[in-house]
Amino acid sequence: MPLFEYTCTKCSHQFEALVFGQEIPSCPKCRSSELERILSVVSVGRGSEQAAAQVAEGCGGCGDPTRNGGCPFK
Repeated sequence: MPLFEYTCTKCSHQFEALVFGQEIPSCPKCRSSELERILSVVSVGRGSEQAAAQVAEGCGGCGDPTRNGGCPFK
């Protein structure tokens, strides 16, 4: 069940639609099926290299309140 982003070429409305198989979506605003699929930007929850280095060094990221911010795996 892929989620695609579209722009309606008739009314310029932008929207997202779940597409099942060969289903052809229609614009929710004007009901036109004259659509252009636009490139979606995917965001993946990844930390920065700096954040990974801080955890490896013992930044207190483990959340243990008895350690006063110290990492038990340091």
